[in-house]
Amino acid sequence: TIPQTCAPNPRRDERNETNHHGGGFWYQAWSRSAGLRDGGQAEQMPSFCCCWREAEEGASPRKQGPEPRCPELLARRFLSHAGDRGAGPGLGRGKRERRGPPEGCPEEAGPPRAEDEDRGNHRPCDLLVGDVQQLADTGVNVARLNMSHGDHNSHGEVVDLVRRYNKENNAGIAVMLDTKGPEVRSGDLVEPMELAPGDPFTFTLTQKGLKARKNTCTVNYDDFVNDVHVGDLLLVDGGMMSFEVVAIKPKDVECKVVDGGVLKSRRHLNVRGKSASLPSITDKDWEDIEFGVRAGVDYYALSFVKDEHVVHELRAYLVKKKADIKILVKIESADSITNLDKILEAADGAMVARGDLGAELPVEEVPILQQRIVQTCRKLGKPVIVATNMLESMIDYPTPTRAEVSDISIAVREGTDAVMLSGESAYGGFPYKSVQVMATVAERTERALERIEGMARFGSANSEPITWIEGNDGRGMSEVLAYHATTMANTIKSPVVVFTRKGNMPRLVSHYRPKSVVFAFCENEATQRNLNLFNGIVPLHLKFSQDKEETFKRALDLLKERGHVEAGQEVTIVQSGTRPIWRVAGSHTIQVITVE
Repeated sequence: TIPQTCAPNPRRDERNETNHHGGGFWYQAWSRSAGLRDGGQAEQMPSFCCCWREAEEGASPRKQGPEPRCPELLARRFLSHAGDRGAGPGLGRGKRERRGPPEGCPEEAGPPRAEDEDRGNHRPCDLLVGDVQQLADTGVNVARLNMSHGDHNSHGEVVDLVRRYNKENNAGIAVMLDTKGPEVRSGDLVEPMELAPGDPFTFTLTQKGLKARKNTCTVNYDDFVNDVHVGDLLLVDGGMMSFEVVAIKPKDVECKVVDGGVLKSRRHLNVRGKSASLPSITDKDWEDIEFGVRAGVDYYALSFVKDEHVVHELRAYLVKKKADIKILVKIESADSITNLDKILEAADGAMVARGDLGAELPVEEVPILQQRIVQTCRKLGKPVIVATNMLESMIDYPTPTRAEVSDISIAVREGTDAVMLSGESAYGGFPYKSVQVMATVAERTERALERIEGMARFGSANSEPITWIEGNDGRGMSEVLAYHATTMANTIKSPVVVFTRKGNMPRLVSHYRPKSVVFAFCENEATQRNLNLFNGIVPLHLKFSQDKEETFKRALDLLKERGHVEAGQEVTIVQSGTRPIWRVAGSHTIQVITVE
């Protein structure tokens, strides 16, 4: 039964997540498996973009977080969105989790208006310190800034809030900046047009005589007439309406309505099976990327990537700026599938952005492509996020559909590092509950992967060697250590502890998917945040001393204080990599220590 206070929206076409490539790992929220989820809650869920990745289910939550989870189990990181509604999770919607608007913010009910979304209007007071605290404690690990909405000031406030939370809680919530990318949109209308199947309709490039023309709308892309052909299918907002192209003139594309509905201003347009001839990084994107450098974000989610060259272009820019920001490519266009392998080789990770991907390609291809993208990233040792519509119904309702629950579980079983929320946490009525549902489903699936016969994890038994580790040992000793540390930890049922400066060894261990959590102690806070996206890693900040044993003791004391380990428990410590911390250069060790 649907509560009377939670009436559904008559249409979903006013939501950015439906209209524009998920818009918001991640941010929407991601979280690590069982605690890494975007927000590093209990270090067991995916990330704060409201996405989430794997971590040991046995790691204890923070003081105000959920109940402690059983040891030896992994869950996925969770990401949460902080961009669809401007700067925050959009709690001012008059729903169950409503606590009243902050001072100075007007009351509002229902979803944000499409025209507000299109113009990037925002309410910078939407996101409060308590919101970040509760989202993180519920399971978020990565916060995604959706640059399709809001402005640099409002997004900067989100970054400041996340950094403040990290400092106060020794957390590593990462910040992801999601570029808007190129868009083809319909123009402004005096009033919405109601169209029925079979009606004629024209998209035009000219304003001349527009008011006198019936069923006509402008389009914001001058090459639109060159990109489409007779017989093409045009999709509005990912399929809310569709048009068949019947004729092309110098300034007009004449169509026939296939699936009718109400056409509103500034709707997102796709051509089934084709990508627009627009640059992947627009002028606005470069301005936002520059803002990301100044703000010190951890990841860029690059929209509508067509080939590997755009990744190289952005990386060259970051090298010039001396900015160590990782590049995640959003796979959401027909061209990106054509060049998929080269794109993934060039990038630091990927997001399966199923919204536009399902608009440009047949929807029945999306599950197959999702599995291909996830497995390719797994083999490359690069993090991958599954996003879009994962708990769409929880924008309006307090419980998910059973299909949505299955969708999360399938992504976890396929081996994703993180799953992501968008509108659910950006402006939905139940942001915290949606994070909690995603975390719970991911963790339950992880338990099944460990205990139910026939549901094998993609782990050390079938993980192929990876080649991205820097240094002279390349695919050599570091990888051997990571593989055998995983095997040893799985055998004695112990967590893995790694002390790292650059994060290479924890990533290698994560690649082999140990059954217990990987605790990565980092001196560098940027490394800590970067690791928060990877499956099963709980990154913690710790200053290293010259005395190895003293550092080990402080690290284990911190784990005991947080409830991650207890006296008498064994932990597996790995020392390797090209940059020795305490060991003699050239030595590599796996050490088992009993917690005192």
